[in-house]
Amino acid sequence: MLISDAVAAALSELGVDTVFGLVGSGNFRVTNALIANGARFVAARHECGAASMADGWARLTGRPGIVSVHQGPGLTNALTGITEAAKSRTPMVVLAADVAASATRSNFRIDVAALATGIGAVPARLHSPGLALDDTVRAYRTAADERRTVILALPLDVQAGEAQMPSAGTDGALGSLRSRLTGRRPRGAPGTGAGGPGGGRARGDGGEPPPSAAVAHLAQAVGQARRPVFIAGRGARLAGARADLEQLADACGALLATSAAAKGLFRGNPWDLDVSGGFASPLAAELIRGADLLVGWGCSLNMWTMRHGALVGPDATVAQVDIERDALGAHRPVDVKVVGDVAVTARQVAALLAGQPAAPRGGQAEASFGRGSGGYRSEPLRERIAAEVRWRDVPYDDQSDGVRIDPRTLSIALDDLLPAERLVAIDSGNFMGYPSMYLSVPDADGFCFTQAYQSVGLGLSSAIGAAIARPDRLVVAALGDGGALMGVSELETAVRLGLGMVIVVYDDEAYGAEVHHFGPDGFPLDTVRFPPVDIAAIGRGFGCGAARVRQRADLAPLRDWLDGPRERPFLVDAKVVSDRGSWWLEEAFRGH
Repeated sequence: MLISDAVAAALSELGVDTVFGLVGSGNFRVTNALIANGARFVAARHECGAASMADGWARLTGRPGIVSVHQGPGLTNALTGITEAAKSRTPMVVLAADVAASATRSNFRIDVAALATGIGAVPARLHSPGLALDDTVRAYRTAADERRTVILALPLDVQAGEAQMPSAGTDGALGSLRSRLTGRRPRGAPGTGAGGPGGGRARGDGGEPPPSAAVAHLAQAVGQARRPVFIAGRGARLAGARADLEQLADACGALLATSAAAKGLFRGNPWDLDVSGGFASPLAAELIRGADLLVGWGCSLNMWTMRHGALVGPDATVAQVDIERDALGAHRPVDVKVVGDVAVTARQVAALLAGQPAAPRGGQAEASFGRGSGGYRSEPLRERIAAEVRWRDVPYDDQSDGVRIDPRTLSIALDDLLPAERLVAIDSGNFMGYPSMYLSVPDADGFCFTQAYQSVGLGLSSAIGAAIARPDRLVVAALGDGGALMGVSELETAVRLGLGMVIVVYDDEAYGAEVHHFGPDGFPLDTVRFPPVDIAAIGRGFGCGAARVRQRADLAPLRDWLDGPRERPFLVDAKVVSDRGSWWLEEAFRGH
């Protein structure tokens, strides 16, 4: 058995059943071997698209996304998508063909390990035929268990080597392979890391450690707070901590919010403020700013989530809970730091508040954790949240003029028209706040937010990956015209796969963020403005259904498509008003 075949067999045994990529000579054998082992191969039109598809897929399944690319340019073409995944801690394994160690003059030769390290990914390599299986398993488990993006270099000479197994035929070789995969999961099962995004890790069964002194300190802060606000991030989503956080919030009267990455986690809760940070509605920002205790649960509390600190009141205590010690206080000063699983910590704090016997380690805690008030909640506030917390309920002056549609009006119309069971995937750009905050989602698995690197052009591909992961939901890819045209080749992929997804292009004929950032200072804008493009016609050329939208009535073809079989994508080319930047833009550019 060739090493390329053995690597594929090992990945199959570890549960790999979906692979994204673009095939060249260097990854031809291993990709076909994966297919022979039962994997579905999704061929992208560009390697960056393949990486972004795998990223979107992994975010919605909780399993490592697998990408297969050619040596040299195949990997460098994919780097932007891989960088987004690495910065988001998306579990991913990139099978990157590489030249032989002896091919020092090959035009395909690049320093794969240095590239991986430079973008925050984990470098890995098949070192020899004898170590290839161990290297493969280690790479996969690093991705799954540590939620890391791993670039696994597959040198051509090692791929062509013979796996060092008993020569008893294919069945005997696979039997030997399976015996080496200690701790393997059944074929087709998820990886060994955290569970799916919506479900997360299993709840404790009584074997949880006792609360630490830090947990007791947090319980004391929570019990004494009069206006607590919990901000849940990606870590809370991955831990499946909604129920535990809601129970604790009910006990202390806390309001609930999320980072953008965890949007939808508390959907349906009457105390849900939705997203904290630059996207926050006026009421959400007011209430978060008024908190006397802010607790980040698996949330970095970075400049985006806290509006560069503007959402932290002058007398507020800030606490942070994260499973990784290095994350605590990484972006801002924190008064109470707790290293621990979000769900476990929430349960421990709730137990201490309830007066249950749970003696903290260290013996330094106060004897009482009792509440001193009813928290932030009241019936008038509940009514106000219901009436005002959504952006679509905030009054605005509709700027639609029949030639261009106000992006708020467009987004509200789409929110009313599209089915509730949806999954919204967002590209980057000036437009992004409108679909992020005006299109509701049913839960945290309804939002795919690939913004850790803030690259324009990844949204369509990540939406395709999400659509493959969740065929039970209508996927909505929200793009700007710049990102749509940058990633336009993957329209063919969506059509070829028969994905019944909606692609909404907020077309302002510009890189709008730059227009509104530099325009007020009198800078020339010719470099970031473009002539009109009929993006609807481009969509039809690829085989999509499409409509150009300048007013609400122009969405009628989309309504007809929704009532039909949805056998191909539908593209909405919305010509949007662009007289001013979106509300979050000023906050965003403070970090540039």
